[in-house]
Amino acid sequence: MLAENNRNFNDIVQRAAKLICTTPEFDELAQEVGLGSHQQGITDEAERAKLRAELDGMVAHLYGLTEDEFSYILTTFPIVNATVKEAALSAYRKFVPMFGNSELVSR
Repeated sequence: MLAENNRNFNDIVQRAAKLICTTPEFDELAQEVGLGSHQQGITDEAERAKLRAELDGMVAHLYGLTEDEFSYILTTFPIVNATVKEAALSAYRKFVPMFGNSELVSR
């Protein structure tokens, strides 16, 4: 489980909140996580895709997956576009320094 004291907690929460909090119904959640309001949510599809890829890469690190393991897992989603898979893998690589000594999620 990702705990609040995990050093990557806020990075993950902020990205998820930007994807979720896109309408006024989510203003309370946005305020609770420090996003402010739904107006800080991301509706641009290219930016949303980037955030989803980053979340996928971060979660792969939290589970302690190697690049090869994560790459293999991505191949098991046949209906997911190849560019989406490559973006997730690129994000995984980008976050290698950030997650070098992270606490792993219990498997």
